[in-house]
Amino acid sequence: MPDVKTTITELPESRVRVEAEVPAAEVERRVQDTARRLGRDLKMPGFRKGKVPPPIVIQRVGREYVLDETVRGTLGRWYVEALDASGIHPVGEPDVDLGDLPSPGDPLTFTIEIGVRPTAQLGDYKGVDAPKREPEASDEAVQAELDALRERGASLDTVEEPAGDGDFVVMDYVGSIDGEPFEGGEGRDQLLELGSGRLIPGFEEQLRGASAGDERTVDVTFPDDYGAEHLAGKAAQFAVTVNEVKRKNLPELDDDFASDHAGFDTLDELKEDIAAKLREADEQRADAEYREAVLDAVVAGATVNVPAGLVDARARELWERMLHSMSHQGISKDAYLQISGKSEEEILEEAKPDAEQALRREAVIAAVIEAEDIQPSDGDVLAALQASATREGTTPEKLRERLESAGRLDEVREDLAQRAAIDYITEHANPIEPDRAAAREKLWTPDKG
Repeated sequence: MPDVKTTITELPESRVRVEAEVPAAEVERRVQDTARRLGRDLKMPGFRKGKVPPPIVIQRVGREYVLDETVRGTLGRWYVEALDASGIHPVGEPDVDLGDLPSPGDPLTFTIEIGVRPTAQLGDYKGVDAPKREPEASDEAVQAELDALRERGASLDTVEEPAGDGDFVVMDYVGSIDGEPFEGGEGRDQLLELGSGRLIPGFEEQLRGASAGDERTVDVTFPDDYGAEHLAGKAAQFAVTVNEVKRKNLPELDDDFASDHAGFDTLDELKEDIAAKLREADEQRADAEYREAVLDAVVAGATVNVPAGLVDARARELWERMLHSMSHQGISKDAYLQISGKSEEEILEEAKPDAEQALRREAVIAAVIEAEDIQPSDGDVLAALQASATREGTTPEKLRERLESAGRLDEVREDLAQRAAIDYITEHANPIEPDRAAAREKLWTPDKG
């Protein structure tokens, strides 16, 4: 990786200016790469297509054009390298100012102005009090697991009775609009649970009381926001033939059920096993909640100046992150705004408290790392990479080398240091009962000092 030289100047409001310089040799290497790429599509007498040498390409199209293309394609990489070289922790979008394009033999310079993680002045971070609850497995939670197990073991039995809510009908149907069948409006032997709300509003209700062999005409109107635009808002008729009525038959909750569906001798043994697993899962949640409560207690005792501009930037980062996550689920930004019934400005405003607290937490964790000189060892790094290496069919050592060559090993070390910092303050904290913590909160409000 080329060494992008950086000079950092601190600015007000937790911002910095990074002056970056890309060495002339690196610029020239990238210019040659660009010329080589452009040469693949260039046709010139005396040269085979795709074989025009870089110097000829530069002479033909002009160095300024090749340099401009180089900067367009490579500035993003140089920007990332400049941030890595500077060691800062950026927050929000940068202002990038590119200087004049360099002459041959000169370096390329650009400046970045960007928000950075605020700094924290620690208060007490050893021995803080934080609420910690006991893990539990309530009777309701155990019963819910049993009900789910019963559902999985249920059978659908044909009945010679009219269908009601909770029953299933096996049906054929043909849909039409103004007497004309429409695409996707026909189905055979479709299984539908009445009362499930799976179909267009009004459809299932018109099949209540139907028996096997009945033919019914179902009148419905497609919702205005229906997914298929050619059907949205249209009135339709469905000719439905009910082939069968089926009823769900749930097994009895008894010792036989425990044996047949879960491999336990008695129902009590099954309940005890479910309760143990629920408590184990809740113990992990309770530990995570406690670690967060300890961190927030340390944050409350620290002094952290978080400028409003930094909070705005982090709120937008959180919003963009959520949009990216939802896009993988096929949910667009406009769809989410419609579902939530809120504007983007309202969502960003609501995200500000979480954004500010996240910045405070990060600042405090960084301060604890510095105060306790927390530095993950090579052994810690290899241990952390073990699971990923196993999944990828390699060794932790080889994975570490790959991450190091990609410039990502520092991310692993920083993540380990942050976890170790939270481990440290948690190990030195005093767990108290949640009720006691809540009573304290009422007595000692910020207004009362």
